[in-house]
Amino acid sequence: MSALRILPLGGLGEIGKNMTVVEYDGRIVLVDVGLRFPTADMMGIDLVLPDFAYLRDRVDDIEGIVVTHGHEDHLGCLPWLLRELGETSIPAVYGGRLTMAMARSKLDEHKLRETPLEDVKPGEQIDLGPFSMELIHMTHSIPDSMAVALTTELGTVLVTGDYKFDQTPVDGVPADVSRLAELGRDGVLVLCGDSTNVDRPGFSPSESGVGPHLEDVFSRCEGRIVVTSFASNIHRVQQVIDAAAALGRKVALVGRSMRKNVNIGRQLGHIEVPEGLLLPPREIDDFPDHKVVVISTGSQGEPLSALRRMAHRDHPQVELHNGDTVVFSATPIPGNERAVNETVDRLYHIGCDVITARDAPVHASGHGYAEEVKLMLNLVRPRYVFPFHGDHKRIHLHGQLAEAVGIESDAIFKGENGLPLEVDERGARFAAHEQSGMIFVDGVDLGDPADVALRDRRMLSADGIFVVVATVSEQDGESVAPPEVIFRGVPAQDEPDDALVDEICDVVEASLDRAARDEIREIDLLQQLLHDDLAAFVYERLRRRPMVLPVVVEV
Repeated sequence: MSALRILPLGGLGEIGKNMTVVEYDGRIVLVDVGLRFPTADMMGIDLVLPDFAYLRDRVDDIEGIVVTHGHEDHLGCLPWLLRELGETSIPAVYGGRLTMAMARSKLDEHKLRETPLEDVKPGEQIDLGPFSMELIHMTHSIPDSMAVALTTELGTVLVTGDYKFDQTPVDGVPADVSRLAELGRDGVLVLCGDSTNVDRPGFSPSESGVGPHLEDVFSRCEGRIVVTSFASNIHRVQQVIDAAAALGRKVALVGRSMRKNVNIGRQLGHIEVPEGLLLPPREIDDFPDHKVVVISTGSQGEPLSALRRMAHRDHPQVELHNGDTVVFSATPIPGNERAVNETVDRLYHIGCDVITARDAPVHASGHGYAEEVKLMLNLVRPRYVFPFHGDHKRIHLHGQLAEAVGIESDAIFKGENGLPLEVDERGARFAAHEQSGMIFVDGVDLGDPADVALRDRRMLSADGIFVVVATVSEQDGESVAPPEVIFRGVPAQDEPDDALVDEICDVVEASLDRAARDEIREIDLLQQLLHDDLAAFVYERLRRRPMVLPVVVEV
């Protein structure tokens, strides 16, 4: 009997870019195709994708892609993956109805329309080569969230996706606990479980409890209200709309992804908007402040998001002013705290009141707390536990929770990206490391900018750049014209600019004279010599290490 391999290409040791290869009998099912947003030190990078080099070599072995839900960290990489692997090489992409509608919208944007997208109902069995695939309904902060059960001759792998056990969800359909229990009774070989909130004790609050608190907060606001949330949190958007309608306020949707997702949600029946409630953003100023609620993107401080632009007074349709109230109906994803705090501070500077989940219960996490993780473990009773979706601290804590409910420590595998778990009749073990890592999206380019490129961007942002143009004789290498010196972004110098330029010119002339004496003629060697001499001089003079770019021109 073949071995079963579970290879995480993203999502372990980090929060984001979830992508998992499940392999059996030489065939592959890919679960989730996520991305994450860049950290502050990734200068000029727009998106971070998993490295799918492993899949490039195995593209003909892929039976299909299954997406657990429509969040960017599980779905956002799909267009890039299809473009790289070949759009027609993937048999189909499977997921819940809303998830596939969001996927269809993404692929349309990228002009990718060949790959079939299959809506799958919970409980429906689909054969994908040696796998029998079933989706199990879960509750999360977006409708149509699913766990994925992949059954082979060896056993069943259950990938939970993101989940919580919300007993009173907004749509009235709780997680399918009975099906999870049935799977546990029949035997689950490996549980790949969400670790996001394992560090929070107890049970997470219900999403339906947020609505009354939002209405309470709104009732105490005299001016305009701006609510920012994930654009994909359709149930939260519905509760904001309900609260606004109850208090006689109009609602404006601001942010491209917010408008797009609300339209998809309305088409699929997940969002109901009373007739005449929605207000075009361009008409916001036509209504008195106490009659307006704005629902905006930007809860994570994303650089180009609507709220971030409002905070910097750069939004074309919404200009915030004193007396506005901004409600953050979300919490920062780990790693985004700095960007969110900067946005909040800018809002206070404008004169806005800011309400976050610390000030009022205006947010409920979509990820289960520790007791819900224990409940999942007890329902499923897996033979092996493979904690997913978390940094190394959370993966470790997930392992401790598994031990607390009676799972042996040697059946718990705390992995990392690129480290495959291999399971056969003899047991489970980690196999040899496969290539993993990050692919950067820089503008419209998809690639892996070398470490030197990011290092250069950091250097430019910190210490600036010197450009020195030297003109030398082709015959003897002597300087034939005064050097030109240009510097940008160099921190304040102790010397006047003109004096510093004169000294740099002297250093250039001395270097060229030495090179002429030593009969150094090659352009590359001349530029290297100039670089070393100039860098040493600039550091001695300014105690800075700007980028030094010497240019030698022969005449």
